[in-house]
Amino acid sequence: MTVMSPAATDRTPAEAPSGGSGSAVLRALLRNKLAVAALAVLALLLLAALFAPLIAPYDPNAQNLLLRLRPPAWQDGGSGAHLLGTDQLGRDMLSRVIYGARVSLLVGAGAALLAGVIGTVVGLSSGYFGGWADRTLMRLADVQLAFPSLLLALAIVGFLGSGLWYVILVLGFTGWVSYARVVRSEVMSLRTRDFVTEARAIGVTDVTIMRRHLLPNVMAPLATIGTLHVAAAIVAEASLSYLGLGVPKETVTWGGMLSDGQLYLGTSWWVAVFPGIALMLTSLAINITGDALRDVADPKAYRR
Repeated sequence: MTVMSPAATDRTPAEAPSGGSGSAVLRALLRNKLAVAALAVLALLLLAALFAPLIAPYDPNAQNLLLRLRPPAWQDGGSGAHLLGTDQLGRDMLSRVIYGARVSLLVGAGAALLAGVIGTVVGLSSGYFGGWADRTLMRLADVQLAFPSLLLALAIVGFLGSGLWYVILVLGFTGWVSYARVVRSEVMSLRTRDFVTEARAIGVTDVTIMRRHLLPNVMAPLATIGTLHVAAAIVAEASLSYLGLGVPKETVTWGGMLSDGQLYLGTSWWVAVFPGIALMLTSLAINITGDALRDVADPKAYRR
């Protein structure tokens, strides 16, 4: 009789088919010109967010009422010292747009990461174990979906109070359901495959099977959902800040700038238009990148 070593229980005799190497996904992504343009926009935004103190010409909160509501440099009355003009308190619009990228990207990435971790754990457990665990977790997901996400976020933020980390936590805890449902669906189709059956036969624990053999095979759809959720979280944060329930006023955000500029649309359009353009371009670039990832990271695409 052959004695199996303890180390053997950490391996499976057959591995799940992968969705293609990362380099193959990257090459396919770079062949999409629209995706390349979107990635370039996101790279510029990331650089602006990281190096805002070096790039921004002024302190974003520095006020000068003598320069209030100055138009952009290309309009009559504009100045090269303030390329995008100034707002109602004389603050430089370009500096504020640059600093606003910091909060938007941090909130988007943080909320997507938190929601992804929660949703992945729930989806793996629900899809792998099935039975009462699946029914309980999916009923929780149904309850979550019964509430409009933005309305739920408004209620929680209104109860907890405003703050950057509160916003990230709220948007993370209200966005996990889409991750959980996709992961559950993928795991339910994978758990009957030979590599999972053989892993159980040689004594691999359930946690190890989920961590080493199921999780890598759901990373492609997770990356796609996560990318799209970043854009949704950025828009949600802007909505909360616009309503005065997001990040505190002293922190520069695009949503807060839109809220401040709504009263000046008829006379000083740039106060609201430039943060709106930044928000639109960021969301559009992230959504384009997510669509491209969905097209090139699907495992079935590499088998056709």
